[in-house]
Amino acid sequence: MESRGRGRGDGRGRGRSDGPSEGRGRGRGGPAKFSDGDGGDVGADSGRPAGRPRRGPKGGRGGRGRGDNEGRGGRGRVSLRIGTGKRGRQAAIRQRRGSLKRKDRSAEKALKEERALERRTVVLPGKPITVGELAEIIDETPVGVIKYLMTGLGVMAAISQTLDVPTCEAVVEGFGKVIASEDDEDEFDDEDDDDDWEDSMMGSGVALDEDDPDTLLPRPPVVTIMGHVDHGKTSLLDAIRNTRVTAGEAGGITQHIAAYQADHEGDTITFIDTPGHAAFTDMRERGANTADMIILVVAADDSVKQQTADSIACARQAAVPLIVAVNKIDLETADPNRVLADLAGYEILTEDLGGEVLCSQISAKEGTGLDDLLSKVMLQAELLDLKANPDRDAHGVVLEARVEKGLGTVATTLIQRGTVRVGDSFVAGEANGKVRALIGFDGKTRYKEAGPSTPVSIVGINGVPEAGDLFVVAEDEQTARELAASRARIARERKASSYQSGLMQSVAGIFAGGQKELREICVVVKADVQGSAEALAQSLRDLKLENEEVEVKIKVLISENGDVTKSDIAVASVTPGTTVIAFNTGANAAALEDARVLDVPIEYYSVVYDAIESVESRMQEVLSPTPEGEYVGSAIVQEVFNIGGTGNIAGSKCQDGIIKKGSNVRVMRGDKILQESKVRTLRNFKAEVDSIQTGDECGIGLLDFEEFEVGDVIESFVV
Repeated sequence: MESRGRGRGDGRGRGRSDGPSEGRGRGRGGPAKFSDGDGGDVGADSGRPAGRPRRGPKGGRGGRGRGDNEGRGGRGRVSLRIGTGKRGRQAAIRQRRGSLKRKDRSAEKALKEERALERRTVVLPGKPITVGELAEIIDETPVGVIKYLMTGLGVMAAISQTLDVPTCEAVVEGFGKVIASEDDEDEFDDEDDDDDWEDSMMGSGVALDEDDPDTLLPRPPVVTIMGHVDHGKTSLLDAIRNTRVTAGEAGGITQHIAAYQADHEGDTITFIDTPGHAAFTDMRERGANTADMIILVVAADDSVKQQTADSIACARQAAVPLIVAVNKIDLETADPNRVLADLAGYEILTEDLGGEVLCSQISAKEGTGLDDLLSKVMLQAELLDLKANPDRDAHGVVLEARVEKGLGTVATTLIQRGTVRVGDSFVAGEANGKVRALIGFDGKTRYKEAGPSTPVSIVGINGVPEAGDLFVVAEDEQTARELAASRARIARERKASSYQSGLMQSVAGIFAGGQKELREICVVVKADVQGSAEALAQSLRDLKLENEEVEVKIKVLISENGDVTKSDIAVASVTPGTTVIAFNTGANAAALEDARVLDVPIEYYSVVYDAIESVESRMQEVLSPTPEGEYVGSAIVQEVFNIGGTGNIAGSKCQDGIIKKGSNVRVMRGDKILQESKVRTLRNFKAEVDSIQTGDECGIGLLDFEEFEVGDVIESFVV
């Protein structure tokens, strides 16, 4: 019987055979062997059910069939093929895939989320940075950051513009980033913390530390004399120092902050004299912040005034004890009890009233009661237990700064801790330098060094520090320059932030509507010392006049100490109407010549309130300008008529004087001049007339103006 069989390597085969009956059968054999494909024999040989073939070398497909005789006959062909076990591999693959699906992937997902969060987490330096630096930190383009600042935050900034910390955080959040929390900073070690502290010190420009209590030694007390103007503060200091300070003050009032030293029974006391005028509020605050105690001078014949109350507020803000000195008790109108009662209204209870505030009744002019006052100053100093470490780098505060011929910039400085020596490198505000000379408060004595509570004038500053700036001795010139640069950067950032805030408020006001017309008067302020320049400039900035439609303010272009120079005149000439105010200073010849050529006025003042009153009068002139020309007459608009082809005609009545046809007129609405024009038509009833007089009613038509309203005044004038 011929058969054709086909077998696979694992013993599987299909066979067809000829027989009396046809059938199909499957069978699995044992190991792959080569044999003739007889369906029945293969099934028998393999131990499998009959009819299941196994591949042989010549036998074809084993017969398929159930039983020995079931099978399909086939042709006599022989096919040789090797089994590959494909189905077994597929089953294994399916099994492996099934295990993957059942695997827990939560850990993998958590890892991916953590890595994504790390990529989105941004660490900000904690200080203002530029737009370019912020773009680099958050891995965005500077253009994208600038666009978001404009559209998302309404901030106009260039790539080099410095942004404050809150703005940087808003930008980071706007780009979908996450700011690193404070817990992340705890991972740094102590060395990193020290480095961060040094970076913060250099970035802020201020480095303060505490002294070891074992190194502290007693120091003289620093006393600030405060009170209302003309209550005798400087006269008291004159009596203590046996000098005549008020003789050199313009107007008999103090307009500078000065420091002196005096001896009392072998003890040294440092005094700081502050101005009492309202314009010098900042100076009084600086005096209070640098003092250990305050002598509040109150005139017995004038009692408590506004600057007296301001001085009390400064003392409370600085947490400095008060000693009350009731001055001018030698006058017939003196009433010390009234002074003490008025002070009690400000919660200043003296010992006479059962309080704790020390009080002395004195007469600076007669020199009475001074020993009692100084004794109470030393008693208060003992209670405060004033000490400082002299064996360290000096630290103090700048009281005044000025430019002197032959010396350059000179800064009156009060040393608070440590000792300053000639040759020390230092930083004072945004300025730095090297000490070339230390001059005493008398202007003559030269020191090689100065210790705590000593006022000295320091020579050798590059630039002019502002009054109130910190004075710190640095390790070397390089450190001093870096500190000065850091402070200058901080000052620029504050100015930029203030300007940005003002700009946004201005833009918001414009869009909101209803904003008054703003008129500015530009001034250039030059003074003998920096503190006076700052005080006068701040007083001028605070001035404001307004009406229903117009607001007038002062814009200070320059506020510096020193003489008026050509550069000051050049700045003033840019804005028409700018005035140069020289306060206790002059102008050099070159500046005077440029001022004459460029028509820039220079005004000289020696008393601060004279300068302020002069500027206020100019503001009033700008708010309600005096019309030009000689007044001739006026008419008030009673009704407005619209005449076709002619336009609006003002039905008016002449109030006084005379109005002529073709004359110059101005239309006034309240205090505001709406228009200056000429009379085009003038009618009395229906007749055209040449003039009208007091009491006449008329119709007035003007050239290029028709927006009349009832109540407007038409004034006639002759130029």
